[in-house]
Amino acid sequence: MRMRPKKNRDKRMDAVKKWFIPQDENGVVNLDGVYPVDGELFLEIGCGKGAFIMGLSKQFPNNKLLAVELVPDVLMMAMEKAERENTQNVRFLHANADTIADILPEGSVSRLYLNFSDPWPKKRNAKRRLTSPLFLEKYKKILADDGKIIFKTDNKGLFDYSLESFTENGFTVSEVTFDLHSDPVFSVDNIKTEYEINFSAKGFLINRLVAQVQK
Repeated sequence: MRMRPKKNRDKRMDAVKKWFIPQDENGVVNLDGVYPVDGELFLEIGCGKGAFIMGLSKQFPNNKLLAVELVPDVLMMAMEKAERENTQNVRFLHANADTIADILPEGSVSRLYLNFSDPWPKKRNAKRRLTSPLFLEKYKKILADDGKIIFKTDNKGLFDYSLESFTENGFTVSEVTFDLHSDPVFSVDNIKTEYEINFSAKGFLINRLVAQVQK
């Protein structure tokens, strides 16, 4: 269901505009001088209302964090959360995931987080899944040499597809769990998204994996 436009959107967006990361005339992001920290860049594609990226900022205060979201009103709420919490190492970008390799510098991302992406369950829409071969090739361009993709979903079909997609397209998969919240190791540092909190409360199991480009 499509979200209704928020009241006073323009005014609210203007109030949090400092959290936007700048782009040049070609839409390319310039990371120079944007962050007050010098750590590696972590990227979340599909940040929702910002619960995960805010938690990540507390866990990694010295890293540069970039949150990408396509829905303007959702992005606005995430930026308002950053404003309230005065989170200095987070910036936001309004963009579609399929443009990410054209936006970010090559080899710039140390960690890429894909949290509860749209499963696109129909076979004809498989190429739109954020773990499809089309997207994996884009991620290869922006990932650092030792970069990681951390993928979480409650959708078992998407997870099974993603396991196959990663392994067939030049990635090594590790830290696989089909019940993240019950895992004694991988659950320790897990940061829950709004979606994750809601659906795990309804009994949905959370699947997680880590993928790295094969050397």
